[in-house]
Amino acid sequence: MSLLRRIEQGHTTPQSEEGEGGSKAPHQPARRVPQPTVSTQRDTFSDLKLRVQNRLLAELDPKMDVSKVSEVRNTILDLFEQVLTEENIILSRPERARLFEQISAEILGFGPLQPLLEDETITEVMVNGAKNLYIERAGKILKVPVTFESNEHLMRIIDRIVAPIGRRVDESSPYVDARLPDGSRVNAIIPPLSLVGPVLTVRKFAKNPITFEQLIDFGSITPESLQFMKACVESRLNIVISGGTGSGKTTLLNVLSQFIPSDERIITIENAAELQLRQEHVVTLESRPPNIEGKGEVTIRQLVINSLRMRPDRIIVGEVRDDAALDMLQAMNTGHDGSMTTAHSNSPRDSLARIETMVMMAGMELPVRAIREQIASAVDLIIHQERLRDGTRKVVNITEVSGMEGDIITMTDLFLFEQTGIEDGKVMGRLRPTGLRPKFMDKIEASGIHLPASIFGIGERRRY
Repeated sequence: MSLLRRIEQGHTTPQSEEGEGGSKAPHQPARRVPQPTVSTQRDTFSDLKLRVQNRLLAELDPKMDVSKVSEVRNTILDLFEQVLTEENIILSRPERARLFEQISAEILGFGPLQPLLEDETITEVMVNGAKNLYIERAGKILKVPVTFESNEHLMRIIDRIVAPIGRRVDESSPYVDARLPDGSRVNAIIPPLSLVGPVLTVRKFAKNPITFEQLIDFGSITPESLQFMKACVESRLNIVISGGTGSGKTTLLNVLSQFIPSDERIITIENAAELQLRQEHVVTLESRPPNIEGKGEVTIRQLVINSLRMRPDRIIVGEVRDDAALDMLQAMNTGHDGSMTTAHSNSPRDSLARIETMVMMAGMELPVRAIREQIASAVDLIIHQERLRDGTRKVVNITEVSGMEGDIITMTDLFLFEQTGIEDGKVMGRLRPTGLRPKFMDKIEASGIHLPASIFGIGERRRY
C-alpha cells in the first residue's frame, strides 16, 4: 500500500498497530481509526505536493530557460523521482503521475488552471475566489471540482499571467485586462473591489482559429450571408460587428479578416492583443495602462491617431468603448476604407446610438446632427451577433447604414434571423434575406464582384 493511501486511510505511521518494539500489544484495546473526510484527504495530498514542490524549487537551477518546456519538464521529472526516492515516499503509479502533473503545472504553467486551459472543449474559465471554479462547455456553465490552495495561491497565478506582458494587479490597480501566450483573453479583479476574493475570467481561443466553414456547420451564418460579407470585405466597406458579451464578435472579426487581400498593410489596435489574423503584413498594436506612478498610459485613441501615420491600408480596432470612436470614424472617413471594429450593443440601431454617445465622450462638443452625419458617412454595414438561450452564437442581423433622413440615420435590414421554434432545448431558425438590395451595391460591383440576386432573396418565392 502506498504511503499516501495509508495516510488517507488513517495509518499515520508503520507502528500504528504494533508496539515500540514491533510486537503486538493484545492487552491494549483496539482503537477504531476514524475515516478521513474528503477535505482531509485533499489536505493530505496538498501537504505532500507542497513539500515535494518546495524541494524541487530549492534544487532547480534558477537560471534555467523555462521557455524550453520539454527540456525543463524532463529536468523536473528527474528531480521529482530523486526527491521521492530520498524521502522514501511510495506512491502508486496514478498518484505519482497526478502529483507530477500538478507540480509541473505550478512550475511551468498556471497551477490548477492548466488542465482546464488544455481542455479544448472548454471555452471559458471563471474563478470566483480560490474555492469556486466554473467553466463554460457547449454554451453551458458548469461548476468543476478544482480549487486553489488559498487566495494567495490564486494571486500568484494571476501575477504569473499578467507580469510577462507588463501588466500589474494590486490594491492601487485592482483590475486588469491581459492575455495568455496563446492569445486567450484574461480579466482579473481583486479585493477590495471584489468581495469574494480574486476573480479571474479567461476567454479561451481555439488553438486553430475557427474557419468560415465551421461557422456554417455550427449554424452561425449561412453560405449566402457569408458570400455577401466576403464581398463587403473585399470591396473595402467599413464594418461594425456588434453584440453582447460572449456573443462571438471577435471570432467573427477573425473570420472576416481572412478575406482581406494579402497585399494590404493591416494595423490592429487592441487593449489586449487577441486577433488572429493570418495575413503576412500585419502590425499589432496594444494599449498600455499607467505605471505605478500613474504615468506612461497609452490609450486606444492615441494608437488610432498614431496608426494614421503608419501608412495603413486597413485599420482594425478590436473594440471601441470610449472616445476612440471619434478617431475611428475619422479614419473611416479619411481614405482608410475597409476598416473594421466591434462594439457592445443590443441591436444594430443601439450600435449607432452607442457610437454616438462614445463620440460625445471625446469632449469636442459637436452638434448631434454632425456626429450622426459622420456615422452615416463612415459606417457601411453592421453585423449583429447574439448568444441565444441555448448557448449557440448566431448572426441575427446584417444591416446597411443607408444614409440620413432629417436628423435620423436610416438603416435597412438585408438579412434577419427567423426563429422557427425550439426542439430539445435548441433554438431552430435560419438567417434569411429580406429581399432588399443594399445601396452600396455599386461599390461592390466597382470592385469586380457580381453577386447573384438570389443571395438577397430576389426572384425567389418567399415562404415567410
